[in-house]
Amino acid sequence: FWDSEHLFLRRGCTHSLRYQNGAMPTVSVGRDRLFAAVGRTYTQEEFEDLCFSFGIELDDVTTEKAIVRKEKHLDEEEADEDEEVIYKIEVPANRYDLLCLEGLAQALRVFCEIQEIPTYRLSDISKNAMLKMHVKPETSVVRPFVVCAVLRGVTFDKARYNSFIDLQDKLHQNICRRRTLVAIGTHDLDKLEGPFTYEALPPSSITFTPLKQERSFRADELMEFYKSDLKLKKFLHIIEDSPVFPVLYDSKRTVLSLPPIINGAHSAITLDTKNVFIECTATDLTKAKIVLNTMVTAFSEYCANKFVIEPVEVISSDGKSNIYPDLSVYNMEVSLSYITGLIGVSLEAEEVTKFLNRMQLHAKQSTSAKKQSNFIVSVPPTRSDVLHPCDVMEDVAIAYGFNTIKDKAVADNKGSKRLAASLTLLPLNEISDLIRKEVALIGFTEVLTFILCSKKENFAMLNRKDDKSKAVIIGNPRSSDFEAVRTSLMPGILKTVAHNKDHPKPIKIFEVGDISLLDDNRDVGAKNIRQLAALYCGANAGFEIIHGLVDRVMEKNGVSFVPPGDKSGYYIEQSDEPEFLAGRQARIIYKGKHAGTFGIVHPEVLNNFDIPDPCSFVELNVESFL
Repeated sequence: FWDSEHLFLRRGCTHSLRYQNGAMPTVSVGRDRLFAAVGRTYTQEEFEDLCFSFGIELDDVTTEKAIVRKEKHLDEEEADEDEEVIYKIEVPANRYDLLCLEGLAQALRVFCEIQEIPTYRLSDISKNAMLKMHVKPETSVVRPFVVCAVLRGVTFDKARYNSFIDLQDKLHQNICRRRTLVAIGTHDLDKLEGPFTYEALPPSSITFTPLKQERSFRADELMEFYKSDLKLKKFLHIIEDSPVFPVLYDSKRTVLSLPPIINGAHSAITLDTKNVFIECTATDLTKAKIVLNTMVTAFSEYCANKFVIEPVEVISSDGKSNIYPDLSVYNMEVSLSYITGLIGVSLEAEEVTKFLNRMQLHAKQSTSAKKQSNFIVSVPPTRSDVLHPCDVMEDVAIAYGFNTIKDKAVADNKGSKRLAASLTLLPLNEISDLIRKEVALIGFTEVLTFILCSKKENFAMLNRKDDKSKAVIIGNPRSSDFEAVRTSLMPGILKTVAHNKDHPKPIKIFEVGDISLLDDNRDVGAKNIRQLAALYCGANAGFEIIHGLVDRVMEKNGVSFVPPGDKSGYYIEQSDEPEFLAGRQARIIYKGKHAGTFGIVHPEVLNNFDIPDPCSFVELNVESFL
């Protein structure tokens, strides 16, 4: 293993790399309050084990004062005994129900079999007695959907109130995509009078006093006012160019909110609020329903009637009526053989049922005589992440224990053939492993470098120009070191050499990994490409060694060297890439297509990475061999 400040390296073994740039949501909760909510006390090691078993991770242990000191860049001090210990817990990005203490504690209680799976239901009131939300047709041009619900008899204290507000912020950053898809408004219902209307009006026609302000503003004035607000200015672009702004009124024309910017001050909730009206305006109805369900299920445990939510009737401009929230449970049929086959262990039906119940999924065996080995899995409104039988299988695997699966697979010789059949490698991964092995046998050491890099490393330091057409840019990077997704493996390889330039020469390293390029034809706007990169660094450039590596990889893939223009194999031709020395580089053409480039690294590039010795480098598209 090499000493490297930023990079992990390996020879003949595998390391797990974690994202360092906020890929997973982190929930900060007070340790003592969490343990009280779960109903048990744990040592830190015991709680780390519990988190691992449940599929989450205790990322950091700190205190409120330490967090403040870190934000203000002050020197660290020893924690006082009376400081509250804060647990920072990483949760899966699609588990919206775990984004607050209430949902997290409930999930852990069910997982530890302290509590049964809760049943959420709508309060038993007639349709005539329901609150009404009337949607005007003008909203279709700016933000067409709204869903609503009421929490009756809520009891807030300071911690619950803060958790309620924090969950809204977490959802806004996550599934709501910074309020572009969904915006949440919460109101003290006792300060309002229904029925409500959801309208879209010219900005000059909307006047109200926004939250935390003492005077009223016109909506157009408010947009100018908030351009200097660090928190709210980033949401202004969502509606500022629209000729009409969305707005919600009660029957007395009191403004509830101007979504997705700000709520009105009149209906602000406080610690004394007992009845909470929740509205979610959206451009995506499905996500709006998920967000509303997440809010009401998490905090309905504080209602006078636990887990009971009061519905609201939303009447569209065309007269259609819908009742929200939709707390219906949907059923999914999953076979036992599908679950056990993919996991690779033998389980009885009763065991699978128990594991699913621990993961908040009701399960029972099918009553059909022909499908007795099938399960009917009931997915509650809290588990919007369960979309396919593979999600059910994953929950069984989590509850069973991933470490246990490995041990049993090794011990279960009878199931080895079945396990091998169910865990076949994808062709791309299989050929990647074969190439790794072959390059390692030649004497190169494999390195694993970060997928994210700085824009400077990705372009300027490689003598490349950024034409904005290739790189996937990170929208809100925590550091200038993680601004873009790499478009080449070259920056990471060169950084590895730079951090190990005192290592005895020659240095021979390689990496097989993914790069990302923008692609308008993909649904996510980008595509991953598997690449092989290798570098030789020594007293001389070693161009012939890298050339020999190319020939070896081609030979092991059954590809012959052919004359230029022949599409049956590969050949090389002159190239002119700025990261390589002119006249000392070549383009690899395979089956008539550009498959890679190799050459002597340009001295300016080496100087940019502070590498004193000459280097040769190759980067080759692994997917071209499929």
